[in-house]
Amino acid sequence: VQLQASGGGLVQAGGSLRLSCAASGAASGRLFSIINTMGWYRQAPEKQRELVATITSGGSTNYADSVKGRFTISRDNAKNTMYLQMNSLKPEDTAVYYCTLGLSFWGQGTLVTVSS
Repeated sequence: VQLQASGGGLVQAGGSLRLSCAASGAASGRLFSIINTMGWYRQAPEKQRELVATITSGGSTNYADSVKGRFTISRDNAKNTMYLQMNSLKPEDTAVYYCTLGLSFWGQGTLVTVSS
Protein backbone atom coordinates (compact mmCIF):
# COMPACT_ATOMS: atom_id res chain seq x y z
CA VAL A 1 0.00 0.00 0.00
CA GLN A 2 1.28 3.46 -0.89
CA LEU A 3 0.02 6.68 0.63
CA GLN A 4 0.34 9.84 -1.41
CA ALA A 5 -0.04 13.08 0.51
CA SER A 6 -0.70 16.29 -1.36
CA GLY A 7 -2.10 19.76 -0.95
CA GLY A 8 0.67 21.47 0.95
CA GLY A 9 2.05 24.85 0.01
CA LEU A 10 2.75 28.39 1.10
CA VAL A 11 -0.08 30.37 2.65
CA GLN A 12 -0.38 33.53 4.69
CA ALA A 13 -1.45 33.43 8.31
CA GLY A 14 -5.21 33.18 8.53
CA GLY A 15 -5.45 31.28 5.27
CA SER A 16 -6.61 27.76 4.52
CA LEU A 17 -5.28 24.61 2.92
CA ARG A 18 -6.75 21.18 2.30
CA LEU A 19 -4.46 18.18 2.47
CA SER A 20 -5.31 14.89 0.82
CA CYS A 21 -3.93 11.42 1.40
CA ALA A 22 -4.74 8.83 -1.23
CA ALA A 23 -4.07 5.13 -0.78
CA SER A 24 -3.10 3.01 -3.77
CA GLY A 25 -1.59 -0.34 -4.54
CA ALA A 26 -2.55 -3.92 -3.98
CA ALA A 27 -5.18 -4.41 -1.28
CA SER A 28 -5.25 -0.67 -0.60
CA GLY A 29 -9.03 -0.50 -0.78
CA ARG A 30 -9.50 -3.37 1.62
CA LEU A 31 -6.90 -2.09 4.05
CA PHE A 32 -8.26 1.45 3.86
CA SER A 33 -11.65 0.18 4.92
CA ILE A 34 -10.62 -2.23 7.67
CA ILE A 35 -7.81 -0.39 9.40
CA ASN A 36 -9.59 1.39 12.17
CA THR A 37 -7.59 4.52 12.68
CA MET A 38 -6.01 6.89 10.19
CA GLY A 39 -4.34 10.12 11.00
CA TRP A 40 -2.20 13.10 10.23
CA TYR A 41 1.05 13.90 11.98
CA ARG A 42 3.41 16.79 11.47
CA GLN A 43 7.04 17.54 12.07
CA ALA A 44 8.40 21.05 12.30
CA PRO A 45 12.12 21.76 11.86
CA GLU A 46 14.17 20.49 14.80
CA LYS A 47 11.06 19.17 16.53
CA GLN A 48 9.64 15.73 17.07
CA ARG A 49 6.81 14.40 14.98
CA GLU A 50 3.49 15.11 16.68
CA LEU A 51 -0.08 14.00 16.29
CA VAL A 52 -2.40 16.42 14.53
CA ALA A 53 -5.64 14.47 14.16
CA THR A 54 -7.02 10.96 13.86
CA ILE A 55 -10.22 9.44 12.55
CA THR A 56 -11.62 5.96 13.04
CA SER A 57 -13.51 3.87 10.53
CA GLY A 58 -16.66 4.86 12.38
CA GLY A 59 -15.90 8.53 11.98
CA SER A 60 -14.80 9.34 15.51
CA THR A 61 -12.21 12.08 15.50
CA ASN A 62 -9.48 13.29 17.81
CA TYR A 63 -7.44 16.47 17.56
CA ALA A 64 -4.39 17.96 19.13
CA ASP A 65 -5.32 20.86 21.37
CA SER A 66 -3.32 23.21 19.18
CA VAL A 67 -5.54 22.60 16.13
CA LYS A 68 -8.97 22.07 17.70
CA GLY A 69 -11.58 24.30 16.13
CA ARG A 70 -9.34 25.07 13.16
CA PHE A 71 -8.62 21.72 11.51
CA THR A 72 -11.08 19.07 10.36
CA ILE A 73 -10.16 15.50 9.46
CA SER A 74 -12.35 13.37 7.23
CA ARG A 75 -12.15 10.22 5.13
CA ASP A 76 -13.87 8.87 2.05
CA ASN A 77 -13.61 5.09 2.03
CA ALA A 78 -15.08 4.88 -1.46
CA LYS A 79 -12.17 6.93 -2.78
CA ASN A 80 -9.53 5.49 -0.41
CA THR A 81 -8.72 9.05 0.56
CA MET A 82 -8.37 11.00 3.77
CA TYR A 83 -8.44 14.77 4.10
CA LEU A 84 -7.31 17.48 6.48
CA GLN A 85 -9.03 20.83 6.11
CA MET A 86 -6.88 23.47 7.77
CA ASN A 87 -8.35 26.89 8.46
CA SER A 88 -7.07 29.93 10.32
CA LEU A 89 -3.53 28.77 9.78
CA LYS A 90 -0.80 30.12 12.01
CA PRO A 91 2.98 30.34 11.47
CA GLU A 92 3.40 27.66 14.13
CA ASP A 93 1.50 25.25 11.88
CA THR A 94 4.48 25.26 9.53
CA ALA A 95 5.70 21.67 9.22
CA VAL A 96 5.86 18.63 7.01
CA TYR A 97 2.55 16.84 7.32
CA TYR A 98 2.42 13.05 7.13
CA CYS A 99 -0.57 10.80 6.75
CA THR A 100 -0.67 7.35 8.23
CA LEU A 101 -2.84 4.29 7.91
CA GLY A 102 -2.89 2.55 11.26
CA LEU A 103 0.69 3.70 11.98
CA SER A 104 1.80 0.87 9.69
CA PHE A 105 1.81 2.80 6.44
CA TRP A 106 3.06 6.36 6.00
CA GLY A 107 2.89 8.89 3.22
CA GLN A 108 5.94 10.80 2.06
CA GLY A 109 4.87 14.08 3.63
CA THR A 110 3.72 17.38 2.24
CA LEU A 111 5.19 20.71 3.31
CA VAL A 112 2.96 23.40 4.75
CA THR A 113 4.49 26.83 5.21
CA VAL A 114 2.52 29.59 6.88
CA SER A 115 3.95 33.08 6.61
CA SER A 116 3.24 35.81 9.13
